Amino acid sequence: MVSSAFADRPHKKLFLFDVDGTLTPARQNVSIEMAEALRDLRKKAVIGFVGGSDLAKIAEQLTFNGSNAIDDFDYGFAENGLTAYKLGKQLASQSFIKFLGEEKYKKLANFILHYIADLDIPIKRGTFIEFRNGMVNVSPIGRNATIAERLEYQAYDKVHGIRAAFVKVLQEKFADYGLTFAIGGQISFDVFPHGWDKTYALRHVEDEKFEEIHFFGDKTYEGGNDYEIYSDSRTIGHSVNNPDDTIRLLKELLP
Repeated sequence: MVSSAFADRPHKKLFLFDVDGTLTPARQNVSIEMAEALRDLRKKAVIGFVGGSDLAKIAEQLTFNGSNAIDDFDYGFAENGLTAYKLGKQLASQSFIKFLGEEKYKKLANFILHYIADLDIPIKRGTFIEFRNGMVNVSPIGRNATIAERLEYQAYDKVHGIRAAFVKVLQEKFADYGLTFAIGGQISFDVFPHGWDKTYALRHVEDEKFEEIHFFGDKTYEGGNDYEIYSDSRTIGHSVNNPDDTIRLLKELLP
């Protein structure tokens, strides 16, 4: 039974959303239309975001007219739920480096940087490895790329499969590390321990015993960073192409 914290919601359902490509265009801010749709939805059901990025980046994208993302959602899950909030209060977190250890991480990071150095792609920028609390994010072009450069790289990657080939090499080279490599967004992929994908966020909501948990994401194909939670038996998965698609589905589900 859903707790008294959510007693004011007519529907005892949880709606969870990926961020990039689902609530916002990749690494861009939430639109007024999406902000209003989420505000209306929260009057009817419980809502939360589940992003792979760190909390600072997600909060920046989901801030609207000076609002606070942690306050605008009932649940906030950054880094797949390894950093978690419920009704504005932080829950227990996990550490990637504690799981892997410094020596193994150094070998992984060195290999990644050597691989990227040898990659022949049209442009490279900076921040090829971004170390986060619960994972590392790897970008062949570098996370410092502009929005225009990200779009160009995304189109290039679709044709040449740079990230997919990179992931395959890492899966073979570090097969004994217990790591998952998941492609997400436009320019990068995430590296995290097995089981620390977006289904990790579900651990934080089990106690509420929601009647239904709906998840919306755009990278729902196998190998995408939404796949595991989208296909999990505990969720009802919705695959979307963009934020407008998300709004359309919400209107159909809860008119």
